[in-house]
Amino acid sequence: MDIDALKTFIEVNRCRHFGQAAQNLYVSQSTVSARIKLLEDRVGVPLFVRQRNNIQLTAAGEKLLRYAESIVTTWIRAKQEIGVEDKNMIPFVVGAMPSLWDAVLGNWMSFMCSTMPDVKINAEVHDSKILSRRVLDGTMDLAFVFDNPQSLDFECEEVVSMPLVMVSSVKNSTCDEAVKNNYILVGWGTSFSVSHARYFPELPSPRIHVMLGRIALDYILANGGTAYMAEPMVEELIKNERLFLVKNAPVIKRSVYAIYPHNSEKSDLITHANSYFLKSDK
Repeated sequence: MDIDALKTFIEVNRCRHFGQAAQNLYVSQSTVSARIKLLEDRVGVPLFVRQRNNIQLTAAGEKLLRYAESIVTTWIRAKQEIGVEDKNMIPFVVGAMPSLWDAVLGNWMSFMCSTMPDVKINAEVHDSKILSRRVLDGTMDLAFVFDNPQSLDFECEEVVSMPLVMVSSVKNSTCDEAVKNNYILVGWGTSFSVSHARYFPELPSPRIHVMLGRIALDYILANGGTAYMAEPMVEELIKNERLFLVKNAPVIKRSVYAIYPHNSEKSDLITHANSYFLKSDK
């Protein structure tokens, strides 16, 4: 099977547009069309329903997608492991949801690099569904997610409880005042959304809703405003009075889970990776 054809299939599905897929892959649109046709000829069925401004997967395309992602990621990992010039280096593929790299994993990376000099880390960013799938198909050694996946198909371990605190650019703001002051809603996961709705049932839909805490933080520092942020991300800013804790605002705690394959051949390395959270303050 042509790996480039599978990559193209995945990209067309992601952006639902042949032209955009061509730009993202740095090839011509005719090349994208040819690769998809080749793939459809190989499997013997159409993979996309092509309508103007509306490209959707067929039922066969839906079935192929999971296999295509697995094949491509396995191939990438094989190339990475084969490409490790020093045979004593251990490849270690780690993934996390976007906000977790900013909130809790920055110092973790330093810990791993300083304590495990023989480990070559490949750090990736995905949503929780893709992370779970990658752990299941064996192309990722360890992943960090919000919300317990509650699956028996892999190991799941709570590693840290992360406080989310409401901060504002305005000093001495009350909670009622702060949510009216350019409030930004950050997507900290399902559990946060449920708690947020319970604490603020009358809050109108904010003008700005972002899925990455770093975007909200940069915006507030440049323009002012209020948002729930992971405490480790704003500790220094609060200390230096660039941001301020909002009076009476509830603290919403999020659990972070490490997921990894059963009986992994890298179980000692995974245990060491997770030991960082035992050494740090939760």
